[in-house]
Amino acid sequence: MDFDALPPFTLIRSRPSAVGAQRLRARKMCKRTVRLRVGIRLVLALLIHGFVDQTPPVSSVYHGIVGESPQMAEIFTRIDKVAVGDVNVCIYGESGTGKELIARAIHYASPRRDRPLITLDCTTIPEGLMESHLFGHVKGAFTGATEHREGVFALAHTGSLFIDELGELSPRLQAKLLRVIQTREFSKVGGTKPIRTDIRLITATNKDLKAAVAQGLFREDLYYRIAVFMIKVPALRERPDDIPRLVDHFLRRFAGLYGKRITKVAPATLERMLELPWPGNVRQLENFLEQAVVLAEGDTLTDRDLFAGDFSSVAGPTLSGLFEAGLPLGEVERRHILRTLHKVRGNRTEAARLLQISVRCLQYKLKAYGRDIDGAAGSGLGLVPSQQYLRS
Repeated sequence: MDFDALPPFTLIRSRPSAVGAQRLRARKMCKRTVRLRVGIRLVLALLIHGFVDQTPPVSSVYHGIVGESPQMAEIFTRIDKVAVGDVNVCIYGESGTGKELIARAIHYASPRRDRPLITLDCTTIPEGLMESHLFGHVKGAFTGATEHREGVFALAHTGSLFIDELGELSPRLQAKLLRVIQTREFSKVGGTKPIRTDIRLITATNKDLKAAVAQGLFREDLYYRIAVFMIKVPALRERPDDIPRLVDHFLRRFAGLYGKRITKVAPATLERMLELPWPGNVRQLENFLEQAVVLAEGDTLTDRDLFAGDFSSVAGPTLSGLFEAGLPLGEVERRHILRTLHKVRGNRTEAARLLQISVRCLQYKLKAYGRDIDGAAGSGLGLVPSQQYLRS
């Protein structure tokens, strides 16, 4: 072809036409490839969906809290609702029910999750040092104050502060705490400069604070400040459906910790465990299983591993008789503490360790029990009960 003889416009149109055809063919090939890939994925998805359940398994662990019972599901719902804001939360429940775990769940589900979470246990600190632990002190504020120290309100700034067993605070410190909650300011012990604090306050107690308010033991205005949102934690005996899950959870943990190949609890033994009142709640169950894993020799825990020694000698063939049905909870706790003290021959430090409470808390309880025992005419019983008293 003689291109020089063609009109100029013909030459100009012929070249883009070839390029356009090539682009069109490439575009069609691309569309076919995309349709083919989508079709293959769709077929595979339909095949898999037809034979395999794609629904992810429901986890029984929520922020480290184990439970699937309706009571715990309600608590998880309340945690999700309250975590998004900064409202003060008060967690109420018996010792050993996992109140600190709930406080941690609230913090780590909140916008402050990347900020510090500071915990203060009011039962472990002497009364004279509590104010310093709360607000800090300056050097020379009191005897032994050799350096400046920050309190938990300063350490928890921009994060969350969890005060455990708040009911143990003295009326004087209750008033100081109320002022900090109201003004968001505090001063160190021995200092005069006000310090601003931005914290999310979470508290916990095993006492009925409403009853304490009625008895004049707890400030009513402070109660309404801390209990804007209440979460009541059920005792373990109120959610027995969770015991198998808890047993499985603790077994995996302790088996790995102690290098044991224990995988389960014998069905008959688990049934006996379900009958226990567990006055120490989840903490008692945890300690119970840890001891059993340490002593066990096989891959399945049986009555011999779990109900040896102290439990079997006291409870006999069935542990449902460890405490009579209908006993007040205070009496169940009293008997359990005194039995533990008897087991360690009166060693209060060891008893507190086994009970997972502070020595101060144990001494407080024993003082109350001592008054009851000493006041019983002709009882002749001290703080360490005799075998006859243990069976009462």
